[in-house]
Amino acid sequence: MFETHLDATYAWIGLAVVSVAAVGVAAAFPASPPPDADGVARTVDSVGGGDYPATAEHGIAAERVRLTNDSVSLGDERGSARARLEAPRITPVTPAASNATTDARLRRVLDGVPPDAAFDDPASFAAAAERARATDGGWAPAPDRIAVRRVHYGDVRVTLVG
Repeated sequence: MFETHLDATYAWIGLAVVSVAAVGVAAAFPASPPPDADGVARTVDSVGGGDYPATAEHGIAAERVRLTNDSVSLGDERGSARARLEAPRITPVTPAASNATTDARLRRVLDGVPPDAAFDDPASFAAAAERARATDGGWAPAPDRIAVRRVHYGDVRVTLVG
């Protein structure tokens, strides 16, 4: 009446193996999600997709950032996240220490200086923006926040992100 059935032993061993595998899979998941690249992309799209000059900032919690003409990527020890941008192409403005080809005047405009105070004419502004868009878009140390500024100088319309 109290004998052990051979089938029950195999069932318990199978259940133990499945339980250990489930715990292993659960332990492999990261403790928290990767940085929020989608939120940054929505901020960039809201400013860059408009017809009028505008400025916005978006706080980020990441160690590194990569900006390209059509995407934003954030990364840290939890992983990395990438989001495509819907707005017309942006002009990435990286810190001078991480990219020597970025024109310091673009950084000044992103920080709030009017473009006519930083550039001699709209053509030089357009040329600097084009050079910044032609960079490789490598990873750079991430700041505490991303700034987005849509600027009009003459007929030149540029969305600066940095």
